[in-house]
Amino acid sequence: MKQDAMDLQNSRHPWSLGHKLRRVIWMIVWTLLGRVGPRALSPLRVRLLRLFGARVGQGVLVCPGVKVLMPWNLRIGDYTAIAEGVDIYNFGEVRIGSNTCVSQGVWLCTGSHDYNVPNFPLIWDDIQVGDRVWIAAQSFIGPGVSVGDGAVVGARSVVTRDLEAWSVSAGNPCVFIKPRRHD
Repeated sequence: MKQDAMDLQNSRHPWSLGHKLRRVIWMIVWTLLGRVGPRALSPLRVRLLRLFGARVGQGVLVCPGVKVLMPWNLRIGDYTAIAEGVDIYNFGEVRIGSNTCVSQGVWLCTGSHDYNVPNFPLIWDDIQVGDRVWIAAQSFIGPGVSVGDGAVVGARSVVTRDLEAWSVSAGNPCVFIKPRRHD
């Protein structure tokens, strides 16, 4: 019994009360103002993200239905599109380059659990998505992954390893298919 109580105590997250309150306020604001409405409200979404600490470049499109766990851990370059239903689960930092397209239903997931520890504590690692990348619909990008500049990730791919620049990759698990031409 005492061991169970110790495991529960050790499974608590390291965030302060202030951090937790900030997340609650963010979730309320984003749910009420950011996740709804037409694409034309993208400038409002961008302003809300910036207000809560995201660094967002110019000409960025953020569509309705996007989820962002912690905007202060988000960096988006210029002229990038984040489509409907994208889930940015960013305990770690997510950096998305310029002129990049993150298609519908993509999940950028920086978090996981340490399965080597009995209470499965939360662990996380950053995600880096380069410039001129296309991540096609419903793909999953896992913790610690870097997607090189110009890479294309095929629809519904599961990416758990870094992808080379100017490559086309797809599948579960995601594998290299061919080089991508660039001028």
